[in-house]
Amino acid sequence: MSIEALLGHNFSKKALLKEALTHPSCAESRKNVPFNYQRLEFLGDAVLSVVVAELLFELYPAENEGSLAKRHAALVCSESLANVARTLGIGEHIRMAAGEQGGGGRDSGSNLEDVLEALIGALYIDGGFDTVKRFILAQWQPLARAVSEPPKDAKTSLQEWAQSRGQRLPLYTVVETTGPAHAPEFTIEVSLESRESASAKAASKRQAEQLAARELLQMLDGDRS
Repeated sequence: MSIEALLGHNFSKKALLKEALTHPSCAESRKNVPFNYQRLEFLGDAVLSVVVAELLFELYPAENEGSLAKRHAALVCSESLANVARTLGIGEHIRMAAGEQGGGGRDSGSNLEDVLEALIGALYIDGGFDTVKRFILAQWQPLARAVSEPPKDAKTSLQEWAQSRGQRLPLYTVVETTGPAHAPEFTIEVSLESRESASAKAASKRQAEQLAARELLQMLDGDRS
């Protein structure tokens, strides 16, 4: 299926769609501006945030700001974006260098997340707010309805675990930063006062912290069983 069919929109500005699908490893520039998805990703992130916030505001009129914020964070997190992109088959449409592709770039959570946000930004520019809103609602409305209670992220759960036992807050430390400048990976270690620890690697510090916290929670659950 073509990328335009997946998005439900025929682009009048084909170069905009090409830009949204271009990985930074394909070095190009237009009038000294890098021609890749990063600028559109910045815009798409903001548009997605607004539409999902409005969706949650309407779906859950009895919930307070804190509960809505938890739902919002879960729906626009890196993992959710990558999963939506995989479901749509976005990876096969990304323009990337052979080395990036050979390294599993088409299924990289970071790449999928970034390109999906860039495509949302491109939809907003080419088709307007109503067009991009239709696309976002088609993908995110079922996800927003699927969870009856506001989700609790791993960092919050680990913090509550520590506080309930009289411990200090979990400590997050950057252990290592690897990869090229356009696609760094961060290894984060989380440790507790009681000396338990776990680490995880991801394309952003925030995501790595969440993954490390989740790993440690699973270890703690295993110790109790």
